[in-house]
Amino acid sequence: MLTEARHLTTEELEAGLDHIRQSPKDNGMLEMIVRRPQVDEREKLEEGTLDLTEGLIGDNWKSRGSSRMEDGSAHPEMQLNIMNARAIALLARDKNRWQLSGDELFIDIDLTDENLPAGTKLALGEAIIQVTAEPHNGCKKFAERYGQEAVIFVNSPEGKKLHLRGINAKVIRGGKIRVGDKARKL
Repeated sequence: MLTEARHLTTEELEAGLDHIRQSPKDNGMLEMIVRRPQVDEREKLEEGTLDLTEGLIGDNWKSRGSSRMEDGSAHPEMQLNIMNARAIALLARDKNRWQLSGDELFIDIDLTDENLPAGTKLALGEAIIQVTAEPHNGCKKFAERYGQEAVIFVNSPEGKKLHLRGINAKVIRGGKIRVGDKARKL
């Protein structure tokens, strides 16, 4: 599953910041949908269905659960992981490696708190999702796939400000979503 690639240096990563900062503030495009049926398995989809209780239908979010919940159940505020498409394009360098990040939705949109604070609703295809306050950080698997410098980069003060590792969201109205859909702030 893992495709080997040269990891970028801090200088190379920082050189991509201006492009990421130019992400649209609204009407960003959904560039990739990835379902995770099992741990370390990925399925790229052209179309998916978002559901209030299941998240992305066929994804393992609900069955996998969360260590952040006392009972080990799925964290309701971490139903969907969203990553900025420009950030993952920089880190992965090859679109076939985007899915390795473990996120479900890759959208070309500004993920900063100034633009998408917790509570912001986004219309996406037939669905509506809501940004949550739960942090999304780089981890050991992320480091293995994109390099230790990438983890330091996404977890740096600037990386945190831009939410380079992504944000969490939950489904508040289910429906079909498709690659190419616009993510429109409500």
